[in-house]
Amino acid sequence: MALERSQRRGRAGFAVLFLDLDRFKVVNDSLGHRAGDALLVQICRRLERTRRSGDTVARLGGDEFAIIVEGVETGKDAAHVAERVQRELAMPFDIEGQEVFTSASIGIALATGKTPMRPEDLLRDADTAMYRAKGQGIAKHAVFDVTMHDHAVAVLQLENDLRRAIERGELRVQYQPIVALQSGKIVGFEALARWHHQKRGNVSPAEFIPLAEETGVIGSLGRWVLHEACTQIRRLQLLHPQLPPLSLSVNLSGRQVLQPDLVEQIEETLHTTGLDPRTLRLEITESVLVENAATAIKCLTRLRQRGVSLCIDDFGTGYSSLSYLHRLPIDLLKIDGSFVNTMGSDEKNRRIVETILLLGRNLGVEVIAEGVETKEQASALQRFGCNLVQGYLFSRPVDIDAAAALVKGEQLEAVRAAS
Repeated sequence: MALERSQRRGRAGFAVLFLDLDRFKVVNDSLGHRAGDALLVQICRRLERTRRSGDTVARLGGDEFAIIVEGVETGKDAAHVAERVQRELAMPFDIEGQEVFTSASIGIALATGKTPMRPEDLLRDADTAMYRAKGQGIAKHAVFDVTMHDHAVAVLQLENDLRRAIERGELRVQYQPIVALQSGKIVGFEALARWHHQKRGNVSPAEFIPLAEETGVIGSLGRWVLHEACTQIRRLQLLHPQLPPLSLSVNLSGRQVLQPDLVEQIEETLHTTGLDPRTLRLEITESVLVENAATAIKCLTRLRQRGVSLCIDDFGTGYSSLSYLHRLPIDLLKIDGSFVNTMGSDEKNRRIVETILLLGRNLGVEVIAEGVETKEQASALQRFGCNLVQGYLFSRPVDIDAAAALVKGEQLEAVRAAS
């Protein structure tokens, strides 16, 4: 193996670069596997072109590559090589007459000769650094250090704990109200997963949701949240029949959308809980729709035919194409809170908010603004013609009993003040 040869040569040092292509799945899904294979061949050629005499390029499998760079002793030297590789990959590829752009996340592990390392350990460390780079965005690189290994061990422990969290009863669902500004009434709730770890206490959703996505736990977590939320909202309806109709929004991950039995799962949940399909709204991010367009459209169309409403979440933050937006069977757009929070100080974001509202009207779909935290934001949204909002101005996510109390209060104080 090339790594073993490099160690036997006894040179000053070398580095292992672990490359993982960014968004390669999009190429496969949009242009087909033959185009994906052609892209991999061209990438191999470019990597060969960038290597120096004595260096080694290898494809590890799928869209992963490794480069052994001889004669480097510092992370800075190896980073220069990674930057050269990224510049080479940044130039467009011609795939069957189609211009394709790609990039790679690169992890770097150093073998300085001071401490003997097994080849598999070097690859593991470079792989770990690659995931750190990928977490920073596309076309990034990172040099391995021991804290990354400690972090990886901690993440593995958290993953194991998350797999057991459902059976241990550590998970719960909380509900954030969706408010109609015109009437001042709560018209629905978004269901949000919360995790109270038995040792760590509350674990942020920003930490455990991406972990669940990455490890595949999101499938069982998503099913549990859907069933629990439908059960609790249906129980609320039965206990308080005088309450007005309320929508229930539940988030769907990319992995869930790709599950072949997703529609059957949702149908079974609605049947066993007795919840009217018209009550349920499923929220999907636009990046999920773009990366899995054909599968998503087919699945979502079936759900909509059964009466379930569909919403594009975090709209404006991804890379959706207006050319196919009209093909999606959607009922709502949700403006990401990052635009709402800064629209008072950022003219560009204010215009984005107004544009999304105009787009919603032209498409005949409702628009919800999330992340509303101030009365000024609520008033501005109302002036722009946005009726549906949610955010900390009205309420933080609360448990089901507190949600019922909010609805029975008929009108939120914050809405009265903003009107």
